[in-house]
Amino acid sequence: MLHGLLKGLKDLFYPNCCLVCKNRINSNQEQDFVCVSCQGKIEMNLPPFCAYCGRRLDKFSLAKNICSGCLKTRFHFDRAFSPCKYSGPIKKLVHEFKYTGRDYLGKSLGKIMNNFIREYNLPIGYMDFIIPVPLHTSRLRQREFNQAQILSEQVAGEFDKKVLAGVLIRNKATKTQTELNPEERRLNVKESFCVTKPELVKNMNLLLIDDVLTTGATSSEAARSLKESGARIVFVMTLAS
Repeated sequence: MLHGLLKGLKDLFYPNCCLVCKNRINSNQEQDFVCVSCQGKIEMNLPPFCAYCGRRLDKFSLAKNICSGCLKTRFHFDRAFSPCKYSGPIKKLVHEFKYTGRDYLGKSLGKIMNNFIREYNLPIGYMDFIIPVPLHTSRLRQREFNQAQILSEQVAGEFDKKVLAGVLIRNKATKTQTELNPEERRLNVKESFCVTKPELVKNMNLLLIDDVLTTGATSSEAARSLKESGARIVFVMTLAS
């Protein structure tokens, strides 16, 4: 009874608000961060998937099994997967996760990724290690946590995998990719990663995890470093694309 009273008082003076629409959330909701309405607006990536970037194929690409964007681009990773489209509530949540210090969102966002892995029977069992896309030390100091590391730990914990943190590092402080075009993004991240212990990734199947796949430039460059260090397969998984 006391716990319920204290929670009622907390809701009265500090009501839970949806991080997306800012409306108040009923205290009996299981999810305390996003209201039911905004949860229903999350756009999922649905099959058929592009064999490279993992986005949904349009009707003109079905026969090729590859989307039009990937036909023009060479990636160093073998395949990518993303449960959500980078729009609406998910785009807002990723922003809150990365830029406002809400690292606790990683648990809920990681659950979305884990559910996607199970629903589509992704080959997580064949992955030897999970590797988070690293931040440069200067950006890590500014942000205080790496969102890819948090998501990696959520997936690893669910499927009994080991996270190799610190094996892939960012050796160049790059500009933010947000306002760059695809070619500028590719050049911006070129040679910005290196592998500190190649013997740990040689002949291994790796799952590289980040929050968002846009043009794929960052994940591809990270995968290139892993492949040049002897990795056999590099799959990429992001929350959204």
